[in-house]
Amino acid sequence: MDEKEVKQLSIIVPVYQEVRNIKPFLNRMEAVIHKMNLSYEIIFCLDPSPDNTEQVILQEIERNSNIQLLVFSRRFGQPAATLAGVFYCKGKACVVIDVDLQDPPELIEAMYNKLGDSYEVVYAKRNSRKGETLFKRILSYFGYKIINKLSDVEIPLNTGDFRVMTRRVIEELRNLHESHGFLRGLVAYVGFKQTAVGYDRDERFAGKGHYNRFTGSLKIGLNGLISFSSRPLQIMSISGAVVAGFSFLVGIWYVAQKIIGIDLTPGLSTTVLVVTFFSGVQLLSLGLIGEYIGRIYDEVKRRPLYIIDRTVTSSSLNKSESFKCRENEIN
Repeated sequence: MDEKEVKQLSIIVPVYQEVRNIKPFLNRMEAVIHKMNLSYEIIFCLDPSPDNTEQVILQEIERNSNIQLLVFSRRFGQPAATLAGVFYCKGKACVVIDVDLQDPPELIEAMYNKLGDSYEVVYAKRNSRKGETLFKRILSYFGYKIINKLSDVEIPLNTGDFRVMTRRVIEELRNLHESHGFLRGLVAYVGFKQTAVGYDRDERFAGKGHYNRFTGSLKIGLNGLISFSSRPLQIMSISGAVVAGFSFLVGIWYVAQKIIGIDLTPGLSTTVLVVTFFSGVQLLSLGLIGEYIGRIYDEVKRRPLYIIDRTVTSSSLNKSESFKCRENEIN
């Protein structure tokens, strides 16, 4: 890496259909960075959008040479877009933040300053969540409790991807070869000295999110659980042994009834209940095994986590470059 290109801070911003949020975000972000008096780069990581998000970013690049744009060949999703920016950035430290202003850029100064206390990662912890339903908050709370109970790594409660990381952490993330792109889990796995800064999360500035509050949370939960622990398989094995033992005892009870000559158990309803119960257990177990096999299948294929169609900077605004990049292939 050319020392002349090294920035003190890289700001990674995944975007998709955020045309109304780009300029308000930059207004606040640039004010924060100028106050901190740091050399910086802002990297927008764009899943191709049907609106004018790309055009607005290109206009901002013409205005501010510190802004860059990565455009993907298709929509790969926010986790992949975020990691693409992290692997591409050249800063001594990087910030991951959403463009919708739910996470306040003004908090970055306090987070960045904590890196000077020998911390490698400073993540933002939500004290409150404006604009989120009670169901979403309950789902998040118990989801993280379950993940941390069963997982081999502890993911901090009430946190997202909003965090500051040193170059040391970035380089360790580049050495991982996982296709799920679960940043908060990967950062927790890397370890090092980490701390939190609390804040109150705001509502979106404009527009609506493209994140499904139920299936999206479920997917994140499965990523956090299955990608970082084999304990669900162990629990499934133990449960299978317990259920098998229970069915064996039930079988002994039926034999005893026949020998003694008493009839205490109704036949049809008991049979139906037992069959449906065991069928449910088997289907649940097969589904869990399928999740693990699916992850193994994705990892074995070694497909790139994302494909960048082109990068745009102020010096190459009219140039396009198309290339494939796996997370460990970006120089």
